[in-house]
Amino acid sequence: MNASALLVITCSCLISAILGKPQFPEEEKDPKFWNAWAQRTLKDALLLQDLNKNVAKNLIFFLGDGMGVPTVTAARILKGQLKGQSGEETLLEMDKFPFVSLAKTYNTNAQVPDSAGTATAYLCGVKANEGTVGVNAAAVRSQCNTTKGNEVTSILRWAKDAGKSVGIVTTTRINHATPSAAYAHCVDRDWYSDNEMPAEALQSGCKDIARQLFENIPDIDVIMGGGRKYMYPRNISDVEYPAIEKHNGTRKDGRHLLREWMDRTKDKKGHYVWNKTQLLSLNPSNVDYLLGLFEPGDLNYDLERNSDTDPSLTEMVEVAIKILRKNTNGFYLLVEGGRIDHGHHEGKAKQALHEAVEMDRAIGQAGLLTSVHDTLTIVTADHSHMFNFGGYTLRGNTIFGLAPMVSDVDQKPFTSILYGNGPGYKIIDGGRENVSTIDFKEKNYQAQAAVPLTSETHGGEDVAVFAKGPLSHLLHGVYEQNYIPHVMAYAACIGQNREHCTRNSGAAGSRPVLSSVTALLTVLWLLC
Repeated sequence: MNASALLVITCSCLISAILGKPQFPEEEKDPKFWNAWAQRTLKDALLLQDLNKNVAKNLIFFLGDGMGVPTVTAARILKGQLKGQSGEETLLEMDKFPFVSLAKTYNTNAQVPDSAGTATAYLCGVKANEGTVGVNAAAVRSQCNTTKGNEVTSILRWAKDAGKSVGIVTTTRINHATPSAAYAHCVDRDWYSDNEMPAEALQSGCKDIARQLFENIPDIDVIMGGGRKYMYPRNISDVEYPAIEKHNGTRKDGRHLLREWMDRTKDKKGHYVWNKTQLLSLNPSNVDYLLGLFEPGDLNYDLERNSDTDPSLTEMVEVAIKILRKNTNGFYLLVEGGRIDHGHHEGKAKQALHEAVEMDRAIGQAGLLTSVHDTLTIVTADHSHMFNFGGYTLRGNTIFGLAPMVSDVDQKPFTSILYGNGPGYKIIDGGRENVSTIDFKEKNYQAQAAVPLTSETHGGEDVAVFAKGPLSHLLHGVYEQNYIPHVMAYAACIGQNREHCTRNSGAAGSRPVLSSVTALLTVLWLLC
């Protein structure tokens, strides 16, 4: 081991032990602090007995792709540390939601799922095979002839059919697995454009996902994300990167889907934008349809985002809500923090966690623009990852830092964050890489992994589901992932089983008005 590094670690531990200074606020020594905190929490919990049974005029669904429970916890700590706090006691915006449950994420043919089959579950209400979107489990991946007759529709479609405005915002390609399940019926999540499809699939009449975005539900009110190159013909240069060939258009059919969309919406207050300046210069009151595609592929990681030219997820969500909420019938909005997943796959925990913190900012902004009385908001993940952190770290230890000891096997230091598998596996001179010899706090550092893989894998455990707003109490306990859109539809009186909406009593039946006292208590609870 590097002698100087070992000396620093040893001295740090000795100094802490000798000085005996706890890494936590002085007030936490007093039992009254913890008792008072628990009593406040208890009073808040008692307020929840007066359940919100209003009809959900608006529905907002936040999906942190790959945001398992360890990622949520680590992001919480990071959020606090970015504000100069210890971090552990910090609250994410989703932590403030009154109801939390667990969803089982397996696909019909996979114990550890992918983002396509899970998206079909939490958007269409039906579990499906991995790699397929918007089709049931009778559809077989990559077999075009199993598509017809096995299509399933999403809650975005149910909301649109009910007269609501609908929108999709993502940090990935708009035709990536998560968003595509909202509008497409495809037996292969990778059929982004006709360029990625086999000839037999095209000959059999199957459509690529980009084409389905504009044809299946042609009047989606707000669409924002990446994926420009799949929308126009091959060899047409990208508007932002004209000299980079890999960003050229991919379509073989010669169609320019962006121009087609602009022609169709030009007389209906439709606007196409491809950079932050154009997006933020819009007046939402003068926009009824918005298409924003900000990169040829996925959007850049938030840590690498050009804040002058590329909008953040929070900025996109704010514009989306301001456009959608003009509809007196309400809206449905799908928001994906999609690059949390990509950071983990690459073993880049710093990128993944900063993506999660940015999504939490967007959740907070959405809360400011809507009301808990008529807006059901859900935050969850499609699946987890082989990501974790531990090593008996002390309170306030930087989430990207070292454990306070060295391994008692190879006598080398190790970071708190580790992956079960992935590209961070390295053997140097016959042994584990010594992290003290590299910059493990660099934004693209790949955390050490136990098993070597070029891409880290998903995890198979349940994911947390956070809910607030009308009928959010229906999300409780442990349930199948496909239950989620059924709850949202029930709360909003859309889709199937709407009988309760016309009764004189019952959940979401008579649109009960909260008493002024209850409303005041609810507001105070949210502010605390």
